[in-house]
Amino acid sequence: MVVSSSVHSAPLVDLSNTAFCWLNSVPLDINISLSLSLSLSLIFSSPPTIISLSILLAVGVWGKFMIGPYISLIAENTTNAPYVLIGTGTVIIVFGLFGCFATCRGSPWMLKLYVMFLSLVFLSELVAGISGFVFRHEIKGTFLRTYTDAVLNYDAEDEKSLAVDNVQSSLRCCGVNNYTSWLGSVYYPANGFPLSCCSNSSDCSPQDLRNTTINHTKVYQQGCYELVTSFLETNMAIIAGVTFGIAFSQLIGMLLACCLSRIITANQYEMV
Repeated sequence: MVVSSSVHSAPLVDLSNTAFCWLNSVPLDINISLSLSLSLSLIFSSPPTIISLSILLAVGVWGKFMIGPYISLIAENTTNAPYVLIGTGTVIIVFGLFGCFATCRGSPWMLKLYVMFLSLVFLSELVAGISGFVFRHEIKGTFLRTYTDAVLNYDAEDEKSLAVDNVQSSLRCCGVNNYTSWLGSVYYPANGFPLSCCSNSSDCSPQDLRNTTINHTKVYQQGCYELVTSFLETNMAIIAGVTFGIAFSQLIGMLLACCLSRIITANQYEMV
């Protein structure tokens, strides 16, 4: 009697890419269902990502037209920060739409490109957030120094002087710590306080502002530095929360795109 000695050799296990090696053993029909689920998840997660990152574009536009004076005072030199935010927000929105397109097409290389872009943006936001937290005191110090210099050299005509007027009239403040900051300004001996310091514009004339007897009663008593730093500290938690939400949505998108790309590639090999 002949005994069959044929033994089926055990299949070799590929230990590469261990984080996703289980996908190769998943049946094709289950793989397709999982791929469909991930596709829908990625598509539905893309709009919130696009919306959240559109905030970046909105902040850039707002920064250009609404808080340009504040930025010009904080920055010792001319800054392109609003334009950087506008450009970054626009590019992110375009790539968000690209992520939806890559998902609908089921293209692994497009999904990998989308993941690479999200990774770069995620790391950039992480570095920016950490830098902002670590150097927050330096930012306050820079604003104090540049705003003090702008007040001392105020002439009512140059860009820094116009920025000072804008800050004082919008925040309803006068000077750095208070109105006495203007006493050392080159503008004060001949003109007194600027019109932007007036607490009541209908009862505040240039003659009143030059009159050292009554001019201090016509201006805002609170300094601008305290208001600006108080605003930053009060809204730090909100800014951190929004940043965390944006970063978290990007992280979810990265994971979904990675899984979907891997499953599509595995299905392509299965069908060959």
